[in-house]
Amino acid sequence: MKFGTKAIHAGQEPDPTTGAIMTPIYQTSTYWQKSPGDHKGFEYSRGTNPTRKALESCLAALENSKFGLAFSSGMGATDAVMKLLVPGDEVITGNDLYGGSYRIFTKIFSNYGIKFHFIDMSDPNHVKNYVNDHTKLIWIETPTNPTMQIVDIAAVAAIAKANNILLAVDNTFASPYLQNPIDLGADIVMHSVTKYLGGHSDVVMGALMLNDEDLYKRLWFIYNACGATPGPMDSFLVLRGLKTLHLRMKAHCENGRQVAEFLKTHPKVEKIYWPGFTDHPNHDIAKKQMRDFGGMISITLKGADLQETYRIASSFNVFSLAESLGGVESLINHPVSMTHGSIPKAERDKVGVTDNLLRLSVGVEDIDDLLDDLKQALS
Repeated sequence: MKFGTKAIHAGQEPDPTTGAIMTPIYQTSTYWQKSPGDHKGFEYSRGTNPTRKALESCLAALENSKFGLAFSSGMGATDAVMKLLVPGDEVITGNDLYGGSYRIFTKIFSNYGIKFHFIDMSDPNHVKNYVNDHTKLIWIETPTNPTMQIVDIAAVAAIAKANNILLAVDNTFASPYLQNPIDLGADIVMHSVTKYLGGHSDVVMGALMLNDEDLYKRLWFIYNACGATPGPMDSFLVLRGLKTLHLRMKAHCENGRQVAEFLKTHPKVEKIYWPGFTDHPNHDIAKKQMRDFGGMISITLKGADLQETYRIASSFNVFSLAESLGGVESLINHPVSMTHGSIPKAERDKVGVTDNLLRLSVGVEDIDDLLDDLKQALS
């Protein structure tokens, strides 16, 4: 089954009672049992719900995996993976990382004896230098947030497999339409479903997809026991959003390319981060493991101090100044004061997340309107 067909149909059947094409919203907390233990696989909606189950099956199909788990947020999904670890374990991860991931790693799990190594992962050989007997997890973002660093998933997967280390990949920026880490050797794929998968800025959710049944059972236990699971209405909204994922991603990529090409030569832009350019670091890796280059772009403004950066960020008419990304509407974000504020300035500066950096999530509006908005805001 091809991607677009899976996005519309995977995990879903007409409702057996009414014939409804759309999966119903099973707005219930509990389920009737004929006798104790005699049920149809659903007991209590924290652990299982038919609407959520349909969504999880669809998400798993899109990532070419056997199992899917939906969480109430991307951070809930990340939290569940970290709970596989015990005190004394070590994690290798990137030095350009979503601020929320950095925060939960350093402010929550480091307090429980988990050690994190934040490194440049653009060269897989660098990852090898940090592997030791305590390394239990490698956590990748690719492309990274916000400087679009590209990590060679297959090469890092080979290192992980050789050392019996779990590899988890945050695939939020690419979406399963552009990249499938499971096919490249990852053990776990994480998504902030809030972003491209939901696609309409109206739901907060996360997900994990994987193949190993024993690992799935461990994660399902955490998922059920800790309770960071989404409700049926949110699950319905994401199922609805997924039906146009392939169409939306084509438009995001087309608009993203034109916006990137416009900004690359703009006199107000000092540097641009977009993996589709041949001079972008590890462009060849991106070309190999991604089907296109997406609609996420970051720029640094030439000669702009913080005040001038704020002024420009607040000058758009079509782009909205807001957190998050991946919706049909175009957004502009100032990472230093918004999504990455929890990362110390010295650490941000090392990877180029500077005061004059802006991150664009290019939506699916008419490209002429987007370019005109960029022209006026940067004038």
